[in-house]
Parts: sequence; structure tokens; C-alpha cells
Amino acid sequence: MQCPSCQNTDSRVLESRAADGGRSVRRRRECLNCDFRFTTYERVETVPITVIKRDGCRELFNRTKVLHGLSRACDKTGLDAARLETVVENLELQLQQRTAKEVASSEIGELVLKELKQISEVAYIRFASVYRQFRGIDDFVSTLETMNTEQEHLAAVR
Repeated sequence: MQCPSCQNTDSRVLESRAADGGRSVRRRRECLNCDFRFTTYERVETVPITVIKRDGCRELFNRTKVLHGLSRACDKTGLDAARLETVVENLELQLQQRTAKEVASSEIGELVLKELKQISEVAYIRFASVYRQFRGIDDFVSTLETMNTEQEHLAAVR
């Protein structure tokens, strides 16, 4: 591992421990040349997930784009960044566990909506309005009515 201070490639590991819920290993290292201490993370390399966009083009899954969309939808809702990071991690894990490594962007959007519905109705509506390309107030009303019907159904079942 190359030292960030002097670029020497010789270092020793001082400490190792699990990170990210066991999905990676955090290592504290010390450069053997300049004694600079730094941290590295090691994680299993996964097969990249290809996203098929609405227009048919393909691009690699970008967790940052999903996190950015979630952040915008959850702005001023009181949801913290750690919770959003967990949503993205769960989404990425679900996608990695599939046998097919290509996924439609619409499927990713639906998975995100499913998570948001559980944690914030406001964030759900905001995300849905962009993802489903709401054209006017009728789209909002329709989505809200569907949510109310689902909640009434769940309340009746309980």
C-alpha cells in the first residue's frame, strides 16, 4: 500500500477490524519509511451492476447518484445521512444478490420508493414526483389517494 505522505510502498499493519457491518476491513497502517500513519479499507470486489436507462443506454450502477436523489427527496425531512446511506447499502446488496447483473433503472426506482414509503411519506412523494415524472397536481393527488387506500387496507387487516 502506498503511503499518502511519501509514496513509499512499504508499510505495516498496526490494527485490523471489520467495518461496514462486516462488508469491509479497516486497517491502520504505518509507513516504514516516514512513520506516517494512515487508514485503508478493503472490501470484496463485486461484479459491476449495469443499469439499463429509460432510453436503452447502459451505464454502471452509481451509488452516489442514488444517494444524491435520496438526499434531495429527504431534504428537510429530518432523516439523517446515515439512514440514507443504509438505504443505498441495502439497495446495492439486493442488486448484488441477483443472478442477473443488468437491472432496469425503473426497477431501482421502485426499490427506492419501497424503502422510502417505510421511512418517510414526504420523501416518498418527493422522490416519486421526479422518478415518475409527475405532470401536475392530479399526479400528486392520485399517488396520495393510493397511499391512503393502502394504509386503510393495512389498518383493516390489523
